[in-house]
Amino acid sequence: MSQTERTFIAVKPDGVQRGLVSQILSRFEKRGYKLVGIKMLNASEELLTQHYAEHVGKPFFPKMVSFMMSGPIVATVWEGKDVVKQGRTILGATNPLSSAPGTIRGDFGIDLGRNVCHGSDSVESAEREINLWFKSEELTSWESNQSKWIYE
Repeated sequence: MSQTERTFIAVKPDGVQRGLVSQILSRFEKRGYKLVGIKMLNASEELLTQHYAEHVGKPFFPKMVSFMMSGPIVATVWEGKDVVKQGRTILGATNPLSSAPGTIRGDFGIDLGRNVCHGSDSVESAEREINLWFKSEELTSWESNQSKWIYE
């Protein structure tokens, strides 16, 4: 398989509290993407400040970090062809009210501040975010028996 990439997808505290983790993970599995890292954690302020570095100093930043620290997060890494772009499509628009039905945010969200998931927005962001949230030994390389049925 050529041009395989990885992306970082996090189920935010609202998604965890609402019991949506398995439904969110299943959307990526059903599409054919391979899970190579997963963990549940309570994110520290330091980790979140690094993760959302481009938003430091913006008016919404303190509220966003506080929300992300309000409960557990399920952090995942997915692998596959065009997974960064396709992952964003699976999630839907950042604002759930602008998300199409059938997307995660379109099906499960209403408010921008409770949009259920985070997904990397570029290959470069994915690499940075994966390295923030996971140690290399926490990621698994494995060959899926289904890959011949998903990829030419």
